Amino acid sequence: MADRDIIIGIDAGTSVIKAVAFTLNGTQVGTSAVLNSYDTAPDGAATQDMARTWADCARALRGLQDKVDDLSARVAALAVTGQGDGTWLVGADNRPVTDAWLWLDARAARTTTDLAAKPQNAARFAATGTALNTCQMGAQMAHMDQHCPDLLDRAEAALHCKDWLYLNLTGERATDPSEASFTFGDFRTRQYDDDVIAALGLTHRRALLPQIIDGTRVTHPLSAKAAGETGLPEGTPVSLGYVDMVMTALGAGVHTGDAGTACSTIGSTGVHMRAVTSDDVHLTDGAQSGYVICLPAPNMVTQVQTNMAATLNIDWALRMAADLMSETGHPHDYADLVGRIDGWMGRSTPGALLYQPYVSEAGERGPMVNPNARAGFIGLAAHHRFADLMRGVVEGLGMAARDCYAAMNTGSGGDMPSELRITGGAARSPALRAVLAACVEAPVRVSTREEAGAAGCAMMAAVAIGAYPDMDACIAEWVTPLLGDAEQPDPLLTETYAGLYPAYAAARDALTPVWDQLAEHRRASHERQLETNERSLDAGPVTASTKGS
Repeated sequence: MADRDIIIGIDAGTSVIKAVAFTLNGTQVGTSAVLNSYDTAPDGAATQDMARTWADCARALRGLQDKVDDLSARVAALAVTGQGDGTWLVGADNRPVTDAWLWLDARAARTTTDLAAKPQNAARFAATGTALNTCQMGAQMAHMDQHCPDLLDRAEAALHCKDWLYLNLTGERATDPSEASFTFGDFRTRQYDDDVIAALGLTHRRALLPQIIDGTRVTHPLSAKAAGETGLPEGTPVSLGYVDMVMTALGAGVHTGDAGTACSTIGSTGVHMRAVTSDDVHLTDGAQSGYVICLPAPNMVTQVQTNMAATLNIDWALRMAADLMSETGHPHDYADLVGRIDGWMGRSTPGALLYQPYVSEAGERGPMVNPNARAGFIGLAAHHRFADLMRGVVEGLGMAARDCYAAMNTGSGGDMPSELRITGGAARSPALRAVLAACVEAPVRVSTREEAGAAGCAMMAAVAIGAYPDMDACIAEWVTPLLGDAEQPDPLLTETYAGLYPAYAAARDALTPVWDQLAEHRRASHERQLETNERSLDAGPVTASTKGS
């Protein structure tokens, strides 16, 4: 029998579930991916079939055996992470109560607003370090409790995505310190907090919250049932990872022992993180925003600010260009234009336009929470061309990153990171990296790690089974050597963006009442359209006898 030299990291995203094989020293040797899917409804629902999600996970694990020789005999441990927030209810015999409510689900919006306005919310924020939003299990469960309590009545445990998969892998109902503390607990103790649960109005539902386990210290064996479905050996140790955001950041270099470093994931959304001690957390003043999420290292947490849209802004601009070209009889797909971005950036003037990158229809949540925020250009003139617009969009992402890091100042070393590690598809663009470096006023480095999220949770399993004495030792071998060379910020760009940022922040504040008025206009227009539709239905169909009258 071959030596057990493989750790499998499972990363269950919203649309793709990946199973990735790593050697004990962190070398990636195989990947298997299965497309996932979710359903939406006009009332704001975004749900996912829980049974299908587990079946897709098992299929990804079986597929990995076609990519790695003798995998079943070589696997030393498994670990699992997944999409954060949302509510995955489990009832009798560990069966789903209903489809999972995802982080995209908007049904709890009014409940969230009401809870955030209560006096108890200040204490909840102080404990969790996390602003209340519709993504979170706490808000969703509070909404269920008020509007569909039968779901909670039939439930025996409230889990997250990775917790659901861990249950199917091991038979254990559990969650991890990261999601437990930013939803229902205190990031300092990494335990549930009764005052937080009470602030959400869920004290009578506390029994639904599962045990909290740290996957660097505790594993459970792969069950016989799961072994049969995955083809992996019964009894293999399984580690429950932390939420996917911090697993990705861990794998990409957010915490390597270098003071002042930070990590940004520039994907469809923008996730900006700094690793600090629990004592060095700086909570936003005034309006609450951001998350505080524990790291799998003693007394270390990440301060997090997230933009609702990052590369979605670029996708919008490229789709506009592709649509216009297609209208002229030259069909284009927007994805074909991605390779032209750096060229457009090179043919445009830095800082000529200001772009607010709030293109998501859900508005913005970092560093301010405003569902009415919308994207727009400021400073357009007749001489501007598409290259100028594209540069403005990319620079808007850099300004948004600066905005987020300024909001999480720890009070030790200034507002901006000393070095920024970047991950996500957009990190491949030299022009984007140059903009980020200049906006944040720090050198940037890109990790060559392909599957950072799966690597992050696999690292937890590596520590749990004793392959490394602690997480710092694992990081030294799995993460630090894969960081690329530091790319220094261009002094002229840095000066340009330092001068532009105050205007960006001023425009953000000044446009707030305008966004609110536009939102009210959209609401009123929608209501008028509904009334028109209802009158048309009441009038009935036009018949031949009345058509000409």
